[in-house]
Amino acid sequence: MPREIIHLQVGQCGNQVGCAFWNSLLKEHKINPSTGKFDATAFNDADGDGIPDELESIDVYFRPSDSDIMAAKWVPRGILVDLEPGTMDVIKASASGGIFRPDNMVFGNNGAGNNWAKGHYTEGAELVEAVLDRVRQEIETCDSPQGFQVMHSLGGGTGSGMGTLLLLKIRDGYPDRITTTYSIYPSPKVSDTVVEPYNAVLSTHQLLENSDETFIVDNEALYNINHNVLNNKQPTYAELNSLISQVTCGITASLRFPGKLNGDLRKLGVNLVPFPRLHFFLVSQAPLLGTKVASHTSMKCQELISQANSTRNFFSNVKSDDGKYLAAAFMFRGNIASQEVDDQLQKLQETQGESFVEWIPNNIKSSIINTPPTTSKMSCTFVANTTALKGIFQRLATQFGAMYRRKAFLHWYKGEGMDEMEFQEADKNVRDLITEYQDKQDAQLESEGEDEEDEDGEDGDI
Repeated sequence: MPREIIHLQVGQCGNQVGCAFWNSLLKEHKINPSTGKFDATAFNDADGDGIPDELESIDVYFRPSDSDIMAAKWVPRGILVDLEPGTMDVIKASASGGIFRPDNMVFGNNGAGNNWAKGHYTEGAELVEAVLDRVRQEIETCDSPQGFQVMHSLGGGTGSGMGTLLLLKIRDGYPDRITTTYSIYPSPKVSDTVVEPYNAVLSTHQLLENSDETFIVDNEALYNINHNVLNNKQPTYAELNSLISQVTCGITASLRFPGKLNGDLRKLGVNLVPFPRLHFFLVSQAPLLGTKVASHTSMKCQELISQANSTRNFFSNVKSDDGKYLAAAFMFRGNIASQEVDDQLQKLQETQGESFVEWIPNNIKSSIINTPPTTSKMSCTFVANTTALKGIFQRLATQFGAMYRRKAFLHWYKGEGMDEMEFQEADKNVRDLITEYQDKQDAQLESEGEDEEDEDGEDGDI
């Protein structure tokens, strides 16, 4: 039985990244973007059951129009949301625009104007019921819904304000379902909005309470990958979005294809989130190669692990040395032996033991999916819960504090009915998160000392 996922993409950035994700899914499942039907000219059937591997779990993300899966038209379980119509017009005019259900494109006419309060309280609140209505209708077509995934950015108004409002409403309506977000965080060098720190801190405050798993991506890291790894000096947004789609396909591959070691969103959360508030993940991908080089490169398991674990390939602008890994997951795709994976990960834990916290033993999870990505013969997606991510929140808190002390730009938010208390609460919540990360990073030495004291005390009592 499939465990379906309802996908929401919110705001201009969320919709562009979401469309790159759907385009990659269409290629991997061999779905024709103009007709929505399976291209049966060449397919894999590893288990010999007569059903192509590409169609085995396709209904996690697509709805069939017919009980005959080979002849059915496949419609994405996706809801596209924006507060202005321009983004939707672009999607409708694109090559794959016709595959989306027109009713599932929900948009307003006024926009959020980079204002979190407009997205969360005024313009967004007017549109949110229409979106939730589409969510309910999508849920009713599912046999066993597993959860939701939201793609949005935190720097603007719609993705951050309305994205977190939708998350809040979904958490209220479906508390037992997993909610994951792919959140594009603002970064200092690649900034297109002055009020980004306000929007991002207010959004993080909401993500802390209402998301189960948040995969962090930042534009600066994507530009660095293009410059340093792909030697592409002037990347377009389409190229940046295709990088994000490689990671999202890697994370979701075990939901969509059969494999030797399967994982799903709940397994990922159980293995990577030791404390409910620390559910922010660093992601990376290997191999990251230019299109010309990819077809001429063969990869070994050891090389994939080495590249995925390298700071150069991280999709967030942090260094692994700045913190410790609480837990990590390696998701492999392609023809890779499970014994080789186990051996290499064992070696990694032995050689880089000091990078992992000592109080969680065996904190690396792995999964292997037989179907390779369309970009290379084998790949590895790395998802890690690391205390190094505190650097991203520290940067935001510092920028937020500099503006908030002088009450700069605050009147735009107050004009939409927001109270200053909400700013103070969000700031405190993010600063508490930074402290929690630091505490977990420093925990091992202190706890060992405490254990020794306890043992001495017990001996004395005896």
